[in-house]
This record gives sequence, structure tokens and C-alpha cells, in this order.
Amino acid sequence: MKRVFVLLLVALLGLIMLYVSRFWIFDLWPRSGLFGWAELRPNGGLLARWLRGTSFAPFELLIWAAGVFMILTGLQKIVDFFSATPDAHPAPEKDDTHDG
Repeated sequence: MKRVFVLLLVALLGLIMLYVSRFWIFDLWPRSGLFGWAELRPNGGLLARWLRGTSFAPFELLIWAAGVFMILTGLQKIVDFFSATPDAHPAPEKDDTHDG
């Protein structure tokens, strides 16, 4: 059950990142925006809209890729933290073969 929850969480995060990117192709809600929020238009591309008019606009894809990498790395750390068991990393056994 825990694995299913983690998979659903990662899938949801992936959909959110896809929507923020310029690669979103679906028009699933009205033009007025999701839940009435004008910032959440159905055509995605939020990062490009946020960077428009700034000196960072040419680097949109690079910023998007770095952000996705950081988000996925953080999510992996959180999943590892919550799924770690005390016996996952046992202490190394003491080696007495080199006593002299």
C-alpha cells in the first residue's frame, strides 16, 4: 500500500511538472483557469509566462530541467527517509583477523 501511495505521489508530481513546462498539450478546463484562477490556464507553459520579459527567458528550458532535477532529488530523499528501516544499514562487523 505504501508503494502505491508513493507511485501515485510521483505520478501527480510528474503531471504538475509537465503542466508547468511548455510541453503540456491538453486543454482540460475552461480558459478562465482551473478553479477560477486565471494563472492556471489550460495551455500550461507557466514557467515561460513567469519568465517572459526577464533576462532569464532564453534559459527557460535549462531552468525547467534543473528545477525538475532538484524536485525529483528532494522527493527521492523524502521517500528514502520515510521508507528506511533500522536494519537497512547494519553496522559493519568488527574484523579481528589483523590483530597482532
